[in-house]
Amino acid sequence: MEIANVIEEVAVNLLRLAVIELPSDVKEAIRKAYNEETSEAGKTQLKAILDNIELAEKTQKPMCQDTGTIIFYIKAGVEAKGLDKIPQALKNATLRATKEVPLRPNAVDPFLQKNSGDNTGRYIPYIHWEIVPGNTIEVTALPKGGGSENVTVLGMLVPGQGVRGLKKFVIDAIMRAGAKPCPPNILGIGVGGGADIAVKLAKQALLRPLNQPNPNPEIAKLEKELFEAANMTGIGPMGLGGKCTVLGVNIEYAHRHPASYPAAVAFQCWAARRATAKIHTDGKVEYLTHKV
Repeated sequence: MEIANVIEEVAVNLLRLAVIELPSDVKEAIRKAYNEETSEAGKTQLKAILDNIELAEKTQKPMCQDTGTIIFYIKAGVEAKGLDKIPQALKNATLRATKEVPLRPNAVDPFLQKNSGDNTGRYIPYIHWEIVPGNTIEVTALPKGGGSENVTVLGMLVPGQGVRGLKKFVIDAIMRAGAKPCPPNILGIGVGGGADIAVKLAKQALLRPLNQPNPNPEIAKLEKELFEAANMTGIGPMGLGGKCTVLGVNIEYAHRHPASYPAAVAFQCWAARRATAKIHTDGKVEYLTHKV
């Protein structure tokens, strides 16, 4: 089978998996939150979320009516063949998944205000490329919901405030977001680079599983501190109060210019949809986030 056909089939499967079944690390975090929640209202909301997750898997229907804007992350081995076929294959997969899963059409022309009706359009599905050693192709589908996307923030902080200023920026963002991003949330935090780099890193941070600590011990410590501070806000599940406002905090960073300190916070709702597969040169497909 041609690589384009393999990628198309895999991408359709990834979109189906992403919108129907949460990765195990997210489900585990939600169950842990339910067991630890002390607020009656918060516990009720978490129980409803867990029931919803179970029903989605049982009926093989999307867990939320908002199936997101379609984003793909590609790790392309430098020796892999057919890389030029990937964009069209991912578009074809999006068209198919919209009908077959189905996915709600979420691609709207910002000037004409017209929905394409098939989740494709200018730069959509959006593709992030990364060239890596080897000959495999790793594909990640991230259907990003609108509610959590709407509270994403970028700030150009004062360099002299350093990490102290970053902490304040993150907690302020959580307080302003409140119930809008359907908490409990996952926070992706991007720091450094430039404005565009910080936002890109923040969303990329959402791809790291919640049960994988940051490899940098100092940043892992900061993630834990922000996690604990966020859960002291009292916003709680669905904003109805409680101790579980976030499920996890992931940080990615780049070195910055001496005169600037860009930082971004990307929110992901509890329906943290992502699915990843690796395609080998012999056509073998290895699903990394789900059992298939």
